[in-house]
Amino acid sequence: MKREKWTMVILLLALAALVGMAVVCYRLSVRNDDLTAQISELQQEVRRGTVLRSVSGQMEEIAYEQKAISDEQREEALRQSRLANEMRERSEVERQNAIIAQKSALASERKALDAYDQAEQQRLAAEHQRIQAELSKRVTDTLSYVALGRSLGSMASAQWEAGNRELASLLCYAAYDYTNTYHGNIYYPSVYKALSLCSQSVHNWPEHEGAVMGIDFSEVNPRQIVSVSNYGEVIVHEKQGDRLTSRSLLKDSRYDFREDYVHPVTGDIYAVDRNGSIFLHTATGNRTIPIEGVTHPFDIEPLDGDHSLLIVGEDGMAELNMTGNTVTATKKTDFRPVCVSRIGDTPVIFDNKGKMHIVRSMDRIEMRKVPVPGQVTAFASFSDLNYEVYGMDNGIVFLKNGNDNIQRLVGHRSRISKVMTHGARLYTASYDGLVNLWMTNDEKIEPMTLLSVNSWIMTFTFDNSKNYLWVCDQRGALSESLISVSMMADKVRKNISREFTDEEWNYYFGKNIPRQRMMK
Repeated sequence: MKREKWTMVILLLALAALVGMAVVCYRLSVRNDDLTAQISELQQEVRRGTVLRSVSGQMEEIAYEQKAISDEQREEALRQSRLANEMRERSEVERQNAIIAQKSALASERKALDAYDQAEQQRLAAEHQRIQAELSKRVTDTLSYVALGRSLGSMASAQWEAGNRELASLLCYAAYDYTNTYHGNIYYPSVYKALSLCSQSVHNWPEHEGAVMGIDFSEVNPRQIVSVSNYGEVIVHEKQGDRLTSRSLLKDSRYDFREDYVHPVTGDIYAVDRNGSIFLHTATGNRTIPIEGVTHPFDIEPLDGDHSLLIVGEDGMAELNMTGNTVTATKKTDFRPVCVSRIGDTPVIFDNKGKMHIVRSMDRIEMRKVPVPGQVTAFASFSDLNYEVYGMDNGIVFLKNGNDNIQRLVGHRSRISKVMTHGARLYTASYDGLVNLWMTNDEKIEPMTLLSVNSWIMTFTFDNSKNYLWVCDQRGALSESLISVSMMADKVRKNISREFTDEEWNYYFGKNIPRQRMMK
């Protein structure tokens, strides 16, 4: 029993041993597989390590090469740094030298500029002295030549009156040429008188039997002139060359015409009769329009453009409509009208009490005090220059500017009958038989006689071109006077047939005056 037990024990032990060996073998087998796998991994690791060692070696070699290059570059950088420092130090030295040179250059420049400024000032001073010397010489020459022109004008008039017409024309044109070239006053009396004489610019025509009281130019026919007289004459004239062709529209001593007006569009002719009517001439014939309620009408002025006329008498006024040629309104005045004129486009009436009445319409009349003493008999205004001109019954002319400064112009001996303006020129006429010209832009305004007749001058006017002055006198004559200096000079020049001889030049001009041709 014991033996069987021991056998069983041994068998169990053997079995346990076998199981243990199997387990061990199994575990060994598993471990062997793990070891095989680990060996395989280790082999791979070895191979990777080999590769890594190879790569690392290569990288190391590259690193050594890079290090060598880096060392070379560092040394090069150090060398470049040393060079840069040396160059910076050299540049700094050069900069300092440049600053010193710049300061020196600036100082030299300032000295040069100072020297230049001094030289420029000296040059400018010399140039100013030269200009002043030339200006003084030009002024001297100008004054000398202007004086020569005036002297030649006086000699031209003397030669003309002595009958030496050829020499007079030469002297006259030379007087104009020197005066005009050197900007002298071409309206200076001696020059203007010589031009007027030598151009033969004045013509007279005794066309009326009575005193010529009114004259007007037609704008429809610029060559047509209408004049009226206190002997009942209405005459239409036409200028052809030096001839005046006239035809009477009316000649009746029962009328006493004092003023006329020619319509600028229709050409109709209106003449105011002191006996109380308006004579009207149209393309269809003549007619008379009575003016009721106005005693002794003596003037006629446009009131509303080309539509109506203002008729002024000694105690009232009337409005005449030119469309139907009828009197549309009359008005008695509380003053006695003496003179009628215009301020711009507006009629103005002067009374015998020192008042002026500006007629805007029949119902709107503005009154002002006349700014000058005495009785006004003629009036005109300079619209461009803001001047007003008052002609008085004692022959005095007053010139009032926009600042209310008044100048007293003396040049007539009798009643001023008419004043007119053109630009800066003032024209005045008087019963003393003179038409005077006044240059209002001269420092000293003095009269120059344009025309002198042996009769009272009743009125005058310009032609449409403003080149001719037409004067009416008490004896019934019409006088035309050329007042354009350039046209007179041109007429004189065309009549010149020779040049000055050497003897004439030396006598009238002097040897120091350069010769000039007159036949240009």
